[in-house]
Amino acid sequence: MTSSHPFPEPDLDLDRKTIEVVFTPEAFRREDESDDGSFYATDRFVSHLDEAALTCMQDLIGGLIVEKSPVILDLMASWDSHLPDDIKPSRCVGLGLNENELQQNAALTEYVIHDLNRQPELLFPDDTFDVVLNTVSVDYLTRPFAVFREVGRILKPGGLFLVTFSNRYFPPKAVRIWRQSSEQERVLLVEDYFRAVRLFEPTRLWASQGKPRSERDRYAELGLPSDPVYAVFAEKKGGREVARSRRLPSVAQEKAFALDAAAVTKRKGVISRTMCCPHCDQRLAKWAVPQTPFTEYDVDFLYVCFNDRCPYLVRGWESMTGQGNLGFSHRFMYMRERDACGNLPVPSLKALRESIVNE
Repeated sequence: MTSSHPFPEPDLDLDRKTIEVVFTPEAFRREDESDDGSFYATDRFVSHLDEAALTCMQDLIGGLIVEKSPVILDLMASWDSHLPDDIKPSRCVGLGLNENELQQNAALTEYVIHDLNRQPELLFPDDTFDVVLNTVSVDYLTRPFAVFREVGRILKPGGLFLVTFSNRYFPPKAVRIWRQSSEQERVLLVEDYFRAVRLFEPTRLWASQGKPRSERDRYAELGLPSDPVYAVFAEKKGGREVARSRRLPSVAQEKAFALDAAAVTKRKGVISRTMCCPHCDQRLAKWAVPQTPFTEYDVDFLYVCFNDRCPYLVRGWESMTGQGNLGFSHRFMYMRERDACGNLPVPSLKALRESIVNE
């Protein structure tokens, strides 16, 4: 049975209005309030994200864990902790609810069966771990503030707490506030969990969105993008300047999405003749400009790159996030009448396609 009072305690660093209006007891209710131990007793040896997203997750973890021989806690663990091979923990503890899955997790040196929704207290001494990971499971916490406070207690000063999630989850066990929030609102929600317990340095954000799926993926031919990966992370207060050595993966460093500046400039010089995207050399599509009072173009048509693997688009998710536009990228566009290049912001790979004109 979960706590009947999952809302924040009075001493949290949140204003009273936020607690009363946003973080009410109902916010952390679930469609299925049955015992979590029984629900998760069923083995689920499945990948909860697609291959490309899992690779992003592993790269992210590998870049952020900089401690040598770290002591790691995988919170709400399953059969895979997504640690890259070059991370060699001196101790790696998995805390979860399915013993068969935990036994098959090759990264773990030990595991603990523990229901955080029943008992948010963690049975570890203060300042035990260098790193605590919570991978695609924060959405199931009915008492997140108590759990985040406990994570802050058991982390060493300067230790890393990394929370990652996507847009996939088991709806019956996800809390109401998570189900009713947008993907961008969920990032803000997790930031609130960190901020509320007063034990962490300011949070940092990272997102991977809109990347193409692996060609081996069974859904690759459907044009569906890879699952998004969102990360919110922070160090426990009181540590040394470890944060500066932590690095985030960047699509700009990936060969598949690298941009040759000289080649792009050369292609832009002949775009009026080739009508191809200078970033990927794919044919531009004729696109009808929507006729609304807010339309900023005084032409009827633009020519837009709709190649979902275009480096300009793929790298755009990262650059737009860096500008504070989480959840957006941009497609390359060309205005023929003025021989001018530009971009069109997009919130998803499906956006704008309804206005493509077939010639």
